[in-house]
Amino acid sequence: MQRYFKVLQLFWKTAIAAELEYRLNFFIATLSSLANLGGSIFSLFLFYRTGYTFQGWNWQEAMLVLGIFTLLQGFAEMFLVPNLNRIVQQVEQGTLDFVLLKPISSQFWLSTRMVSPWGFPDLFFGIVIILYAGGKLNLSFGNYLLSLIPIIFGLVILYSLWFMLGATSIWFVKIYNVTEVLRGFLEAGRYPMVAYPTAYRFFFTFVVPVAFLTTIPAEAMLGRSDVIWLFGAGILAIALLFASKLFWQFALRFYTSASS
Repeated sequence: MQRYFKVLQLFWKTAIAAELEYRLNFFIATLSSLANLGGSIFSLFLFYRTGYTFQGWNWQEAMLVLGIFTLLQGFAEMFLVPNLNRIVQQVEQGTLDFVLLKPISSQFWLSTRMVSPWGFPDLFFGIVIILYAGGKLNLSFGNYLLSLIPIIFGLVILYSLWFMLGATSIWFVKIYNVTEVLRGFLEAGRYPMVAYPTAYRFFFTFVVPVAFLTTIPAEAMLGRSDVIWLFGAGILAIALLFASKLFWQFALRFYTSASS
């Protein structure tokens, strides 16, 4: 484990040093995050400006969901996009061979090799929104702490789904559009699940588990989440993480390498 931490430190140190050579990109990423966030807040405002509310969710509570969604977006931009989308490139160019030859878990290498600071603005703005809405709702430190576990479960779920989609590139090579479809589905997490019709709620809970990414952590933060949903989020996160490992090992059986 200590060896993996040292490797991770080296990975991120070199990756950040390389990315910061283009510091103007950070300014552009910040402006882009502000624009996206402004659009999200405006679209949410359109629902609430006439006094309409999502069932059981007032303005500040809906803002909590948006804040968690923005936080997850920042996590994806920092870790998932620069790493897991690169699996497609590794397979296409044959450089996956070099990864498989390294004395380290190939899944660990592919999942952590890069870190992009351009996702930091979304992380920061997500935390700001959560603290702002939480302050208006008089949430205590315990409320934030209670939501930390389902948020971690949500990160694991998001990573596992993204990694398994990336692993399918061994068969299909170019799957950029598939990951974009996943990101499109995740956009539904901007709003509480009650904002959608029943059929959509079922789909975003049991087919593409968007509800476990934003709505359930927000409910936990508000202190009104059922224990069964928190337990279900934990089981789903562990199951998907384990499934991603098994799926990667299965996919490698069909990888013929660039030299064969």
